[in-house]
Amino acid sequence: MRDLALAPPAVAPLTGGLADSVFETAEREPARPMLARRADPASTTWEEVTAVELRDQVVDIAKGLIASGIAPGHRVAIMARTRFEWTVLCYALWAVGAEVVPVYPTSSRDQVEWILRDAGCVAVVVEDEQGVMTVGSVCASLPLLRHVWQLDAGALADLTVRGEFIPIATVDSMRRIVLPDSTAAIAYTSGTSGRAMGCALSHRNLAGPCDTLLAGWGHTAASRGEQGSVLAFLPFSHVYGLMIQGLCVRGGLLMGHQAELSGEALSSALRSFRPTYLYAVPSVLEKIYKNFLRTAQQGGHGGLFERAAETARDFAAALERRRLGRGRGPGFDLRLQHALYERTVYRRLRAALGGRVRRATSGGSPLSRELSLFYEGIGIYVHDGYGLTETSGGVTMQPLGREKSGTVGQALPGMEIRVAEDGEILVRGPSVFQGYVGDQAATRAALRGGWLATGDLGRLDSEGYLTITGRKKDIIITSSGKSVAPLALEQRLRMHPLIHQAVVVGDNRPCVGALITLDPEFLAHWRAGLALQGEMREAREENALREEVARAVAAANSVVSPSESIRVFRVLPEAFDVTNGLLTPSMKLRRDEIVRRYATEIDAMYQSRRRPTRPNTSDEPPNLDDSDNVFR
Repeated sequence: MRDLALAPPAVAPLTGGLADSVFETAEREPARPMLARRADPASTTWEEVTAVELRDQVVDIAKGLIASGIAPGHRVAIMARTRFEWTVLCYALWAVGAEVVPVYPTSSRDQVEWILRDAGCVAVVVEDEQGVMTVGSVCASLPLLRHVWQLDAGALADLTVRGEFIPIATVDSMRRIVLPDSTAAIAYTSGTSGRAMGCALSHRNLAGPCDTLLAGWGHTAASRGEQGSVLAFLPFSHVYGLMIQGLCVRGGLLMGHQAELSGEALSSALRSFRPTYLYAVPSVLEKIYKNFLRTAQQGGHGGLFERAAETARDFAAALERRRLGRGRGPGFDLRLQHALYERTVYRRLRAALGGRVRRATSGGSPLSRELSLFYEGIGIYVHDGYGLTETSGGVTMQPLGREKSGTVGQALPGMEIRVAEDGEILVRGPSVFQGYVGDQAATRAALRGGWLATGDLGRLDSEGYLTITGRKKDIIITSSGKSVAPLALEQRLRMHPLIHQAVVVGDNRPCVGALITLDPEFLAHWRAGLALQGEMREAREENALREEVARAVAAANSVVSPSESIRVFRVLPEAFDVTNGLLTPSMKLRRDEIVRRYATEIDAMYQSRRRPTRPNTSDEPPNLDDSDNVFR
């Protein structure tokens, strides 16, 4: 068992609740811009909200909550996208000692009913009429629920009016009795297999990673003398989003809210808001990369972009070798090439993200080394971090000046990491949750002598860098007994611009296979580029597509051993989505449901393979011909 404990916490211990930072900043720097909002989602004009204005709005809503009977310990769900009102409501609830229960607005009726009932919510804030209808359809099974407030129907204004008679001193007195170990949020797990479980997170849990990151890395959020700014577009319904909100409010970073996540809407918001720091997940960074590539190809500059991307990765890899003491850095020719592409390509790519981003953080799932090197090479270093709902977000971060792409960095100060004999990552530290709501047995199973069993697999190198290799429950065991972790294969497949999603399968099968979905935007662009005409056009197009996907599979297989390689695949006609139940609201694959839904296709995929003429007793996969690559 590998064991690593780094430096003790480098920040002052929390003495109150999370809402205190809003009041303290307003007292210390009343005119400091804290939030930015737009009158219309399509607008490119952002109106800044100062620290004192934010505090006053929080106080007004807190008074309305008190007038509505919300008391310390009451649980109130917020079921809305990432928007300005989410932050104001969240801190108003914390100011009166209530507990926030984040719910994805895309959650199904059954998921909403389960969370509201399991958490015992007394109120829920929804975004629109659809949310009202969803909650209304399950109200009969929620005897504790007393209020349903709708943001688009003026809920904040109504609460402000309702609380006008409540003295400000009442809010202050309630805020001051909130203790660091009081529960701040009940954050539900993704529910990739089975029911989502509510993780009780204290004010101390949520503040810890934020304060540690701000103390050690906060100065990287912007250039010297410039206020850092963050466009929050990840859902606050996820603990990663909650951590981003906490970092901004506690660190005095200007935070804008972006609810719509379509490519054009997000791109427009980035260009108008111009953040200095980017928080994202791998799927967003992959999408941005593919958009860069598609735009270049549409303009007739695809070859130029691909050469520039290769140079960026080579340049970043050389920089990494130098900072790790393993090389001299980029040579003269590489520096010259990089400087050329900086003038012609890289600065334009950065301009598409607003022009001011120099560093970023990726979380939610591991970021591929290839993608990390690309972004560093164009001038945006992406820290790949690691955390879970049960750890209130951050567990690791890349050490400044010693960053190592392909890893999730080292343990944050105050956190401890172990890797058990079976490869499972164990974590201990101040951000580890209080337990699962109403499930002591599950809490005892997860917390083993104070160590959280994460369910993730990984390895620690000699310098304490952690690499995530997969999830224990996702490991595939073929009929020959070969264990295969799907993560590396799926990451590499998604790097191909045509491939949107990939799920590796193969439990109790003779070899590894893959279910693949295509990126509709890039597929349309690819088809237009073929310019096929005449007879048999569709058949020739399908053959070309099959060959392109096969090349992507071959590239993915290059990162694993032959016995772990994908030998059969099938392209599916629809994407895995939240609406069809194949993704969780946090965009994680529901692997068991995907395998169940596509059982017929998986059977056909394996039945099409040519059986070997004699038993295969080696670890090598059976020899397969082209008929195994079934395109649907």
